[in-house]
Amino acid sequence: MSTYANKKGFGATLWDYLTTVDHKKIAILYLISGGLFFVIGGLEAMFIRIQLAIPNNDFVSAGFYNEILTMHGTTMIFLAAMPLVFAVMNAVVPLQIGARDVAFPFLNSLGFWLFFFGGVFLNLSWFLGGAPDAGWTSYASLSLHSEGHGIDFYVLGLQISGFGTLIAGINFLVTIINMRTPGMTYMRMPLFTWSTFVVSALILFAFPPLTVGLVLMMFDRMFGSNFFDVAAGGNTIIWEHLFWIFGHPEVYILILPAFGIFSEIFATFSRKRLFGYSSMVFATVLIGFLGFMVWAHHMFTTGLGPIANAIFAVATMAIAVPTGIKIFNWIFTMWGGSVKFTVPMLYAVAFIPTFTMGGVTGIMLASAPADYQYHDSYFVVAHFHYVIVGGVVLGLLAGINFYWPKMFGTMLSEKLGQITFWTFLIGFHLTFFIQHFLGLMGMPRRVFTFLDDQGLNTGNMISTVGAFLMAFGVLVMVINIIITSVKNEKVGNDPWGDGRTLEWAIPSPPPFYNFKQLPLVRGLDPYWVEKMEGKKEMTPAEPLGDIHMPNSSILPLTIALGLFVAAFGALYNMDDKTWTLPIMIVGLLITFVSMFIRSVKDDHGFHIHKEDLMDDKDKGGKA
Repeated sequence: MSTYANKKGFGATLWDYLTTVDHKKIAILYLISGGLFFVIGGLEAMFIRIQLAIPNNDFVSAGFYNEILTMHGTTMIFLAAMPLVFAVMNAVVPLQIGARDVAFPFLNSLGFWLFFFGGVFLNLSWFLGGAPDAGWTSYASLSLHSEGHGIDFYVLGLQISGFGTLIAGINFLVTIINMRTPGMTYMRMPLFTWSTFVVSALILFAFPPLTVGLVLMMFDRMFGSNFFDVAAGGNTIIWEHLFWIFGHPEVYILILPAFGIFSEIFATFSRKRLFGYSSMVFATVLIGFLGFMVWAHHMFTTGLGPIANAIFAVATMAIAVPTGIKIFNWIFTMWGGSVKFTVPMLYAVAFIPTFTMGGVTGIMLASAPADYQYHDSYFVVAHFHYVIVGGVVLGLLAGINFYWPKMFGTMLSEKLGQITFWTFLIGFHLTFFIQHFLGLMGMPRRVFTFLDDQGLNTGNMISTVGAFLMAFGVLVMVINIIITSVKNEKVGNDPWGDGRTLEWAIPSPPPFYNFKQLPLVRGLDPYWVEKMEGKKEMTPAEPLGDIHMPNSSILPLTIALGLFVAAFGALYNMDDKTWTLPIMIVGLLITFVSMFIRSVKDDHGFHIHKEDLMDDKDKGGKA
């Protein structure tokens, strides 16, 4: 199998990635596409901040501003944060549980391609008549009356992308339940694996309400139904319920993996076992459970009544308790430890006060009477950016720096990493801290300009300067990645020197089969246990033997491509059926024929013989 270590031409490598079902390569696909959408969403954010830098600005028109604002939120949540989270999950979780792959490699690939084509479809709206313009939440009262096809792109693009996310969530649930290596009990799983497990359960229950809402919206927009049209007997508030029953668990779908990443980083660079492991697991599960009981705090001002408001206010305040448990456990992990301030650790330490600020303003918003004042002001914008950027994005930046050597076998520059960290962190606080006060001074969210005599000039200019500083930090990180890739200086299996979990026990990057022999887990932090006993490798749980691996396949790409084509036919079907109906039929045929081929194809994968494993010396090739 040493051929896997050979260098390939560009065409062969491209085909390799288009057809791969290897979770490590799919992680790289998620990382590249999520990074691309992150840059697009960041550019949209820069347009917003340039427009609001000075009063009465005409940098963009009001209508175009609404499109930019809508696409910024939609892109960052669905097309940047989610895939980057899945990138880290795919790269790390199978390794942490001692598995050779995920439970359903074919579905893992299909999940990526559905996400990717859904995201491309959504962004093509810019070039085909205009992007969606009703805000990232696309409230029915606005979206039903939006002209053009922007909202239709939103509805169909998120449907396709959402199917991919749902498939990925189910896949990770089954993987973690069924594929843990011998000795890896639930209470020996690393915290990142635990957070992935809970997040996958959240995806399973949170995405169907969004799917239902999008289907009803599609029928209202394309087929003349009236689910949300108040004038025709519909109920526009039902969309808000369906959206937020998904939308608030989505916050925890994003933040819990960040919590898991930080748990790994704190333990690694404090050279200590994570403080209060059992309570951290309990807190993770409790956050997932309570995440479904707080959605209506987004709707305090819709007239639900004092009883409903009180129930959701109390539930929202309660969810701060398990989060507080985590904050204190991370601090106690560092307390008395041998702390090493690497770039990932800098992000982790900065995350604690940053995310705490976001949590405190969340408690303020949880009080229904106070929320009547804060609602739809820039105070809310500041709050959720402190949670999403101060929590999720800092977690992703930390995780990418932390796991980069494991994914690619090279080490990002610590010096450039520190420049990114400081410029991004300072820029972030400059951008969003001042927005709390802009909101308290009366600045509404989603306005495209403001007047000169409202006292908002200085705050908005500071916010815009901070946004440019954040953009500079991201640019330095891109430069860091390019320089590291060009240098291509290889590192060992445990480049940080203090790895505790199974992923650090195998080569960097891992062989395509991950483990020659499945490891035996003898306690929490299994690799650290072996190192403390003076062993350089994990104790194997099985004799060396043949390994069965799945075959690559182009079918996941063609299944997703067919839905992508069919969505165009559906989108324009109300305009002209003569050419759109055939397009829709062709797209569906591509999808169904691909699914049929998959169902009848005799695909049993292939075997790697143990002699090849022994000869290969785990070189494995770049995953």
